[in-house]
Amino acid sequence: MRANNMAAMILAGGRGSRLHELTKKVAKPAVHFGGKYRIIDFPLSNCANSGISTVGVLTQYESVLLNAYVAKDQFWGLDTNNGGVYVLTPRETDDKGLDVFRGTADAITQNIDFLDSINPEYVLILSGDHIYKMNYEKMLAYHQRKQADATIAVLQVTLEEATRFGIMNCDKDDMIEEFEEKPAHPKSNLASMGIYIFNYKTLRKYLLQDDKNPDSSHDFGKDIIPTYLNDHRRLAAYRFKGYWKDVGTVDSLWESNMDLLESNNQLDLGDQGWKIYTENINSLPTYIGDEAKINNAYITQGSIVLGEVKNSVIGTGAEIGKGAKVVDSVIQPGAKIGEGAKVTRCIVADNVEVAPGAVLGSSKSEHIDLVAKKYAE
Repeated sequence: MRANNMAAMILAGGRGSRLHELTKKVAKPAVHFGGKYRIIDFPLSNCANSGISTVGVLTQYESVLLNAYVAKDQFWGLDTNNGGVYVLTPRETDDKGLDVFRGTADAITQNIDFLDSINPEYVLILSGDHIYKMNYEKMLAYHQRKQADATIAVLQVTLEEATRFGIMNCDKDDMIEEFEEKPAHPKSNLASMGIYIFNYKTLRKYLLQDDKNPDSSHDFGKDIIPTYLNDHRRLAAYRFKGYWKDVGTVDSLWESNMDLLESNNQLDLGDQGWKIYTENINSLPTYIGDEAKINNAYITQGSIVLGEVKNSVIGTGAEIGKGAKVVDSVIQPGAKIGEGAKVTRCIVADNVEVAPGAVLGSSKSEHIDLVAKKYAE
């Protein structure tokens, strides 16, 4: 069974302030990951691989680059004859005259006419800022077996980590009985991944009802899910086992890139059986100099390495100068590390030039340094 009776809606409008300068002029889902990909490539590729033909991408802040990128929907192998990727923007304005979604649920409500035109049986709600591979067909089959009104993907975390997530408390059949947002004393370790499948007709009624509630924050986690529970709707928890990372901070983005270097990495970007699609960049071949030293590095096509690279990810078109040393770092596409420079535990942003001889970052630092100035000394 292919998931062609289900439309996907990707929430890609977050401001991304915790990524600091990386999202000053670029929406968070458009930030680069793994040398050549963008974060949005992952949910879009999951949709393509799961047989979902219609995908709406809901954008908001700093969305010009993201909108242009998503509009080129041929990258992801989606069936444009029976659907395609649609960029959906806010229809309402705030008190400053800016176009906004008031919350995650409101983003869907503002686009009910789009969903009505498709008239799907099911709606899949996704976040645009997570790195993972997931077969949504399997989740839909589970949703149908459970005869659920809504199904929420959950990930097992430690009880210590559970205080940072929305936690699902379930019965022995994994039917959700209670939802707690970031509980101080969690009763379970099943964390919501922010991935939902809803029966569309039922969801539509709840969204329109929520839209009229002046006290609502118009959010799935804070409003829609609790209302479903209060009305004794059938909510199922779908246990996901695999790699998943919320890359909403500089440290988590760095960690996820570093995970690519692990020998037992579950993400495997080279897996042709579940391909992660991205823009086809016609870059020059990779050049590794005679004096270059490479140890456990992820070198992307089109980069030039003349110095030393250890335990690092080097993006498309990046250059590592002669005598330079890059350790435990992520060098984003187009960045240039000058001759003799030393970069340790850093993310160097797209197209940034690190001055020759510069020393950036430290092996003793608890956090990752973000190098985002166009010319870093």
